[in-house]
Amino acid sequence: MRIAFLIVVLAGSVFYSYVAFADLNFMTRTGRLGPGFFPRAIGVAMIVFAIWTLADSLRDRAQAANEEPGTWGDVTTLVALAIVYAVLLRIFGGFAATIMFLALALSFLNRGKHLQNAVLSVVLPACFYLLFDKVLNANMPPGLIDLPI
Repeated sequence: MRIAFLIVVLAGSVFYSYVAFADLNFMTRTGRLGPGFFPRAIGVAMIVFAIWTLADSLRDRAQAANEEPGTWGDVTTLVALAIVYAVLLRIFGGFAATIMFLALALSFLNRGKHLQNAVLSVVLPACFYLLFDKVLNANMPPGLIDLPI
């Protein structure tokens, strides 16, 4: 079942990339990065990671058959965290909500590694902020509560 799912993810990634390359411009007329820059980068990354994961799953087929059941609890927790992230995004804005979401998600997924989780929770949103706000001049989503960040 995992391999079938990964094949569907790969097909979706290829379709997403096709749309990004066919319909969106990489550069604007003024020479700045256009609306196709991120979708193309994300599409190529999705294809690479889907192929990588599919190859890994095919290689470790015997291990996949012996996986422990009971991952539905993890799935429901991550769905709940995604819903909480959507609420936090609306209330606090993109930067602060992403820090809070990553802190919560990593404390659940990467238990016991508190320093690593704290560093990732702050560094990744800071990099996204710098990339979007400073380099691409595209603001992160604002929140209802204006935090002094």
